This record gives sequence, C-alpha cells and structure tokens, in this order.
Amino acid sequence: MSVSNDRFDFRDGDFYGPVTAKAEHHHHGPVPIATAALPPAPTGFTGRDDDLARLLPVLDPAAKTDLPVVICAVSGLGGIGKTSLALYAAHRAVRGGWFPGGTLFVDLRGYDDNPVTADQALLALLDALGVRGTSLPQTTAAQYALYRSLLSREREPMLLLLDNASDPGQLIPLIPGTDHHRILITSRDRLTELPARLVDLDTLSPEAAVDLISSSLRLSDEQDDRASREPDTLRELAAVCGHHPLALQIAAAMLRKRRYRPIASLVDEIRAAGDPTDALALRPIFEVSYARLPERQARLLRLLAVAPTAEVGTEAVAALADLSIDETLGLLEDLVVAHLVTPEPHAGSVRWRSHDLVRAYAATVASHDEALAEEGEAARERGLIYYREWNRAALGHLTQLSGEPASELFEDRAAALAWLDTERANLVAAALWAEDDHLAELSIDLALDLWTYLGWQRFFDDLGTTGRAAQLAAKRIGNRILEAWAYSNLGIALRETGRTQESIDALIRARDLHQTAGDPNGEAAAWSNLGAALECAGRMDEAFTAHIRARALYQTMGDLDGEATTWDNLGNALQAAALADEAITAHTRALDLFRTVGNRPGEARSWNNLGASISRTGRAKEAIKAYGRCLEISREFEDHYVAGQTLENLALAHKSAHNPTEAHTLYLQAAEAFTKAGASKEAAQAQAAARSLT
Repeated sequence: MSVSNDRFDFRDGDFYGPVTAKAEHHHHGPVPIATAALPPAPTGFTGRDDDLARLLPVLDPAAKTDLPVVICAVSGLGGIGKTSLALYAAHRAVRGGWFPGGTLFVDLRGYDDNPVTADQALLALLDALGVRGTSLPQTTAAQYALYRSLLSREREPMLLLLDNASDPGQLIPLIPGTDHHRILITSRDRLTELPARLVDLDTLSPEAAVDLISSSLRLSDEQDDRASREPDTLRELAAVCGHHPLALQIAAAMLRKRRYRPIASLVDEIRAAGDPTDALALRPIFEVSYARLPERQARLLRLLAVAPTAEVGTEAVAALADLSIDETLGLLEDLVVAHLVTPEPHAGSVRWRSHDLVRAYAATVASHDEALAEEGEAARERGLIYYREWNRAALGHLTQLSGEPASELFEDRAAALAWLDTERANLVAAALWAEDDHLAELSIDLALDLWTYLGWQRFFDDLGTTGRAAQLAAKRIGNRILEAWAYSNLGIALRETGRTQESIDALIRARDLHQTAGDPNGEAAAWSNLGAALECAGRMDEAFTAHIRARALYQTMGDLDGEATTWDNLGNALQAAALADEAITAHTRALDLFRTVGNRPGEARSWNNLGASISRTGRAKEAIKAYGRCLEISREFEDHYVAGQTLENLALAHKSAHNPTEAHTLYLQAAEAFTKAGASKEAAQAQAAARSLT
C-alpha cells in the first residue's frame, strides 16, 4: 500500500499567507527534464567539418552580420548526427566564452509517441532556471511572461538548445523576445516556419563516409589494412549504408568484430538483407547487426526497447534482463562496441542511451514474435518492480523516523535523493504504464509512492500526471481503494497548482471511496488533505470540520503520527483565522506527538508553525527559539524549502525585535536556502527584504 497522503502538507509554515498558485493545466505525459548544463560533447565526432564551419559563425553573439541571426535550426534524417553536431558546436562556443550567461538544454522528444509540448518544455526550462513549485505564476500566460522576463533581464548572452523538435508549435512560444541570446534547434523536419538560419544536414559525402569507416578500423587496430586493400569494396559498403553516419558506425563496429574477414563479406550480408524501398538501408544495417549479435546481447537489445525512457542506469538494465550487474555490464559493453548503445557519463558512474531508431527496430523485432513479446512484458514487470522497490528504499531515507533502519541500497540520504533526481523521468514514465492492465497495480503502487518525492521536490505537475494515470487505471481495474489513494494524490497536486475547486472535488471523491471501502486510514488522509484545500478556498468552518474529522479517525486507530499531522494542519487553519492562541495549542500538541513517534521532519514543520503562531502574539523571543529548533532539523534533513521559510520568519522576528543587522543576515541566508530548493521567487523576495534593511 502506498504511503499515507497526509504525512506532508506542503503549505505548512506559510507565515506570509496562502501559497501562490501556479499552472492551470495538466499534462498527458511526464514533464521533460531541462538542464542548465549541456550534455557531454560527443566523442569521435567526424565527417562534419564543413557543417561545423557553417554553424559556428551563426552562433557567435558577437558576429557582425547584415541580418541578426537569433535562431539556428539544424535539420536532417534521424541518426544523421544533428544532436552530435549541435552539442559539439555548443561546447566549442562555451569554451570560447561566447555564452557567459549560461546554457539551457531540453530534449523535446519530438518523434516519441508523446512529444513534449511547448507548455511542458516551458515548465522544464523554468525549473532549470530555478523557478518551481509555489514560485510559478498561476496561469500559463504568466509563466511565459516570467520566462521571457528572466531571459530579458539576463544581459549576458545565453544559449538555448532545443533538441529533437518535430513541430514549430513546440518551439515558437519558447522563443524569447530578445536578440542577445542564441537559440539552437535540431529537428528531422526543415522548420521553414521559423525566422531561423537553416542548416540542412545531408548524409556524408562518399569521401567522408569512407574516411569514417577507415578511421574507425585504424583506431581499433593500426595494422588493419582492409580499407587500403579493398578501396572499391569500402566505397561500396559506404554506399549500401546510404552514407548515413549511424549506419556507418554500426557497419564499422561489425568490421572490427570480424577482424579477419574481408569487407566484401559484410557488403554481401547487407545486400542480402536489403529492402529496395528503404533508400538509406538503415533497416538492412540493423538486420545484419542484430543477426550478428550473440543471443544474450540480442536479448538485452530487445529489452532495452521496453525501458521507460531511452536513458537508463545499470541497475535498471540488470532488473529488466534479470541478470547480475557484472553480467549486465559485460553485455552493455558489447552493445557499445557494436554502436547500438551509447554510454553517458553521469556523476562518476555511467548511464546507457539507446538511439530511438535502434529502440524502434528492436521493438519491431519483438512485436513480430509472440514469445519475444511475452519476454518484453516480463521485462517490463521486472523493471516496474525495480523502480518501485528502489523508490521505496530511497524514500525511506527521506522520511526515516527515529529508530527505523534505512535501506542499505543507498549509502545515505544524499545518495538516495541523487538517485531520485536522476531517475525522475524514468519513475514518472514507468508509473504511466498503468494504462496496461497487466501492469496496472504495480504502476499504481509506484505512482502513489512517488507523491512523497515529487511533493518534497515540489514537482506538482508530475504528481498530477501520475495521480491522474493511477486514478484512471484503478477505476478501470475496479480497485476502489487504490482509486481513492490516487484521487488523494491528484487532489494534492491540484491544490498546489492553484486548481482549488478541482482539488476539493478530487478529495471529496477520495474520502467517499475510502468510506465505502471501509478504509479509515485512507479516509483520515482524505479528510486531512480536504481540510487544507478548503482552507485555500477560504472555507474556514468546513476546513476546521475536516481537520477535526481526520484527527478523530487517527485517534480511534491509535495512529499518533497521523494525529500529529492533523493537529499541525488544524493549527495552520486556526492561524489563518487569526486564532493565534488556539493555533499555539494545536501546534504544541502536534510537536509532542511528532517527538513521541520520532518523526523529525514533522517536528521541524511543527516548530516552524508554532513559531509563526507565537509571533502573532508578539512574543518574539519565544518565536525565535522555535524557529531555531526548526532550522536545526530542516538542515539535518536538507529540506531547503522549509529552511528558507524558517529563516525568513526568523528574519521577520528579529526585525520586529529591532535587530536589523541580524535580520539582514537571515534574509540573505533564506535567499540561499530558497535558491537551493529551486524557489527563485521566494529567493528574490528574501533578497529584496535584505536590501530594504541596508
């Protein structure tokens, strides 16, 4: 069963009033992850010197041209090297100091089943800029305005790389209204609708294609003289590969593996597998490459096609394949040698990326064979179990109660959080497998568990996406309790994204389903979350009733941790209603219960909320002491958002106590904490408050 949804109320401790609402829409897939740093530059980049020479001058923000070129779009066939060229050029430009304002990168996945929309990309880009959670404006229009404002205020040139676009609609809303930044786009389509310099990539010239293969052979073995012994056959090989870089790399890998066989033998195999309707001969290349793989490597290639996304970690691949880590690494390294998988260095380790054309080919192979299709379904089930269990282990470090053992899968809390951040896209994508009835319950479990991390990190759009998918799947398979928990997740996400009435509706539905199923624990959670949503709507009497109903249910069950949360949430509602003394009583009771059960994060929130309530009575010294206790614990758990709130409240308390120097320092510390939490709006407010004291 999933974690109880009322364990974290993300509004706790909001001393300055209701949270700022944000996005008014939902997404039908995981929100992409944008980065403020470029992915690594490709290795072995070759055959594109002329294209690079065309591209670099366009990117240079200092270049003097008759017409200012802000956008450059690189187009060409799949696998032809668009992303490699763009990344190579981008890294060259960054090393040259062209973009001191920084870089932004997002993969638009334009040719996946669910391409990223402009609105989804916007959220990812704002997240990379440090704007997330309650920092986001209420409407999509306001989010675009903030995005353009941030880029406009950044006077140093920036580079925005939008990779793998399929439609101008993904791009046009993301183009900032300024000409001092540069935008680099890659697409399989020629984006003539954009006001952009178009750089079309063709297949390599015959000479460059031959050179790519011969260079690869010499690099592997300097005594490999087949290229010089069979020059005509080498040109023929390049031709049957369509001079296509991906096909050429795979062909070169096959030649290296069959070191003592002539090039002509590979040409004959490719021609035998050829399809006269396939102008680029990519399918025949894949056919021959796949046919030459030993069975274990071929099986792993097929199973990589069922992974949630194109990039996965070693442990996830091992789970898909039901193999040990050592066995998995050996097979992956074989696929790297065959140019069917690309290793991606990541935080001292490595992840594994499959080109979408290779994934599509492997999926096609499996779809034409019933036994292979069943093999893929079994792998997906193992993958789901892996993500569910590792996610639960990581969450154990985030929410560990006193005396509870933490999972040995992760060395410490930092390692667990790093894993969650890295695997976020895969976790969300795997949770969406709930559409498959065979995997529905496992996927729903994962979706329900994810609320803790997604809420902690304030990824409320992903929380809404997974919550809706889980709710629909649970309803479809007739599991009313799971459906109720999914409605609770969805209700939290809707509340935090400013859709208060929809949140109330979802939480009422959750409450009713739990009641019908005779599930008091779930009913209590739904009442508690409903109380917070009603408070957001200003319906205070109903909010009090909801919190009291939740508290009574937890008391009846003897659930002290749940009771503590409802006391704390009730205290927040009382505080919002200007009933400070009653709020102090409620928060004090919550604090005692949290300490009894050893819930340190809960204790931290209660200290902060207690301090806020005490502040309203004018007892600044007592409030400062409470805030200090919260700060100590929130720093221990690296809850930067709560730390930022508390530091800001501390600053206000010191300001009220006529200690402006101390208040100034605390506002700056709050800004730093909010920045770490990705809450740029709160960080800016704290910085402004600090400036007002100088």
